[in-house]
Amino acid sequence: MNRILVVDDEKNICDLLSLYLVKEGFEVVCANDGEQALEKFADGKFDLVLLDIMLPRRDGWDVCREIRKTSNLPIIMLSAKGETFDKVLGLELGADDYVTKPFDSKELVARIKSVIRRTKGTGGEAATDIQEVEYENLYVSLTNYRLRVAGKDVDAPPKEIELLYHLAKNPNRVFTRDQLLDEIWGFKYFGDSRTVDVHIKRIREKLEGVSDKWAIKTVWGVGYKFETR
Repeated sequence: MNRILVVDDEKNICDLLSLYLVKEGFEVVCANDGEQALEKFADGKFDLVLLDIMLPRRDGWDVCREIRKTSNLPIIMLSAKGETFDKVLGLELGADDYVTKPFDSKELVARIKSVIRRTKGTGGEAATDIQEVEYENLYVSLTNYRLRVAGKDVDAPPKEIELLYHLAKNPNRVFTRDQLLDEIWGFKYFGDSRTVDVHIKRIREKLEGVSDKWAIKTVWGVGYKFETR
């Protein structure tokens, strides 16, 4: 049974999310402030964190930072704020997704299932199928969500690995931002194309200068491609 940590200071939202998630077969643990969230995270094993931003004691951004110091567990940020700055900051800190309140509970549950399914390598393809690509000084695997750069393992959130893998397994093919949102995030995304830009920026920082035989290129006015030479 998949276990989810739901963090929100509004008890009615925690109760509503718990109701939907338990009905869908999840085990749910709730926390109502940032400190409590980190304590419960440290005490238990979870498959995903659903994290509100505006929290007492420690806000969601701080909680996300702390979790990312030790774990690449999927994080979906949840907030009433919808400004681009908030979305970009959450993604910069390592969140995998960002949902703005008010939200449709059924669609949120679908997105949670999608993130967990991809992280565990189950769903459309059998978990035992080998899903990996390799280039000079680069190895990306969806089988075990592993990224190696210049022979060294590099920590990266699931969405970064999925995006890099998708580009690298289709060398020299140009993808629009909307295509990448659809194909990586899996269904209609609440966010916008800036989500892709933020993830590409973070991936590039990890790959900078490791090879002159390939690169993630921006195709101005269109999107991105993994270019090989």
